[in-house]
Amino acid sequence: MAQVVKSDTLEDAMARNPHLRRYVESFRKKYGKMPEFHPQLSRDMSDIMYPNILYPVGDPIFIHIYGDQKTEKKYIVIEPRIENTVEESKYGMIKDKILELAPTKDIPEDQEEFERFLDAMFDEAVLSLVKSKAKLGGGKGKGKGGERFTLTKEEMEKFRYLIKRDIIGIGPLEPIARDPYIEDIHIIGANYVALVHKIFESLPTNITFGDNVKLADYFKNIAERIGRPISDRNPIVDGALPDGSRINIIYSPDISLKGPSATIRKFSATPISIVQLISWGTLSAEVAAYLWIALEYGMSVFVCGETASGKTTLLNSLIPFIKPGSKIYTAEDTPEVQVPHPTWQRLITRERGPEESRVTLFDLLKAALRSRPNYIIVGEIRGAEGAIAFQAMQTGHPVMSTFHAGDIKKMIQRFTGSPINVPITFIDNLNIAVFQQAVYVKGKFLRRTISVVEIEGYYEELGGVATRNVFEWDPVADKHIFRGFNNSYILENKIAEVAGYEDPKEIYNELFLRARILERMKELGITNYWDVYREIKAFYQRGIEGLSFRI
Repeated sequence: MAQVVKSDTLEDAMARNPHLRRYVESFRKKYGKMPEFHPQLSRDMSDIMYPNILYPVGDPIFIHIYGDQKTEKKYIVIEPRIENTVEESKYGMIKDKILELAPTKDIPEDQEEFERFLDAMFDEAVLSLVKSKAKLGGGKGKGKGGERFTLTKEEMEKFRYLIKRDIIGIGPLEPIARDPYIEDIHIIGANYVALVHKIFESLPTNITFGDNVKLADYFKNIAERIGRPISDRNPIVDGALPDGSRINIIYSPDISLKGPSATIRKFSATPISIVQLISWGTLSAEVAAYLWIALEYGMSVFVCGETASGKTTLLNSLIPFIKPGSKIYTAEDTPEVQVPHPTWQRLITRERGPEESRVTLFDLLKAALRSRPNYIIVGEIRGAEGAIAFQAMQTGHPVMSTFHAGDIKKMIQRFTGSPINVPITFIDNLNIAVFQQAVYVKGKFLRRTISVVEIEGYYEELGGVATRNVFEWDPVADKHIFRGFNNSYILENKIAEVAGYEDPKEIYNELFLRARILERMKELGITNYWDVYREIKAFYQRGIEGLSFRI
């Protein structure tokens, strides 16, 4: 569906896309300037107070981010649109003809094959309408009665795009779904669609659904497609879109007073790598190296934090540190965890259907204990499945997960309280808790690993759990301080002996070596998730000799 040309210029893009040319000319007439065309964006663009940036997300879709002293900064989608009643009539006739022809065809299930099938159906429908000398007004649109059905080349490409956008894609939201710079999408009623941009933060958009009836129909259609039907009886639905993004829909007007609403958390097909997070300052190379050693030696690690603190992003970036030959078992409500290892069993809960056929996270974790994986990864622990996760750790199965807690005290309180009810004496089965937070630094919205805490054990004489802060984030300097240097319980007491160090303190040399490897990858621009995974895998197989660079 999408074509991205990275060496594009604005002239090239406008030559291929007449709708883009019309938009740019209209903008120039209104504001007396041209948009700045960028095939790719960079993080330092966030410093631009009044952006005028236009970028492609795959032909024929372009995004313009514009704001000035008089105009609120806005996210403007530029895509082919139905311009008038004549085009509306033609488009309606093509859709009706496709629906008429479809029942006689074998419809493929594979997405790529289905796209080719839809192309063929579109061509057949157009040819049929032209050959039959169909008159406008024969479709759902209101054309001029009696005018013959003909198509220009531009109309042909426009209608083909819209058919695919609405049938294969997700309709009016398809442009945002294709934009790799988007984190979250918020829809509140038919005429308010806003988003969180990775560079330009919160922005309203020019996307509209017309009215709340159309928006309700749109949500009904989406909910049917993802297998989570919605209605007035079942007005709130959670699910995953075809690209893996998580969607929460609130359907009924008596619950969502401004009209049907939804929140979409964008899913990235290629996770963000640990080196990319280091380059953004989310965590330091030393923090990452510490977690690398911990995961190599089967420590259980939970990534904790509040909503939108980057928990799942960090969790995904850490998974390549697990030994390459490991058998990994993931259990989730919605598929967000990405595992690069070939032996990966990916399981999802089943929340619909009769009570006896439902499968919960609790059920999946019980099944995991029988599979004897090297690592169990739970997308997010919320309830009773937390007790099973601790049972798994107690029987020697390392566990990774995300958990909603802002600090170690709250984390322990939540695990030992209802509904999880883990006995406090079991808490030390978890080795490390990493805490994430969304913070403002010098006016910028950033995500930071604010602390890494080791759980040493429960001491009756203390009446609680002993913990050690091995890393802390200094908000003034925006740096991570290694408090656990020469004082790490996990490295010295849990790992050093197993790793064969006569002097436990020698393990810190290994930590600094791995930190240097990660720093070197950052310096060389090796930030792609799969490239980083290949380097880590090569290091496991052949040590520093296996790396593609010198350190």
